[in-house]
Amino acid sequence: MYAIIETGGQQFKVQEGDEIKIEKLPVDEGQDVVFDHVLALIGEETAFGSPTIEGAKVHATVLEQGKHDKVLIFKYNAKKHTRKKKGHRQPYTLVKINAIEA
Repeated sequence: MYAIIETGGQQFKVQEGDEIKIEKLPVDEGQDVVFDHVLALIGEETAFGSPTIEGAKVHATVLEQGKHDKVLIFKYNAKKHTRKKKGHRQPYTLVKINAIEA
C-alpha cells in the first residue's frame, strides 16, 4: 500500500519504510510527525480524495534536519565588468514513514 501526501507545497508518493526529504518542519529530531493531507491511498482498494481523504493519516519520524548541497548563482555581463556570485543551501527535514492509516 502506498499513499500520496502533500506537505510544503509538494506532493510525495510514500510507502512504509521510505525515507524522504521534505521542506523544513519545526520539529526536533526523533519526534513523530503526522501528515493528514493525504490525497490518495492505493493498495487493495484505491481511494482518491477531493481534495483530501477524511480520516487518513501518515505517521513518520524525523531522522535529521539538514541542508541540501550548495547551488551557485552566477550573473555576468560582458564588457561591463559586472559579476555577481551568490550561493544558496535549502534546508530540509529527513523523515521515515512508519505507518499509513486509512
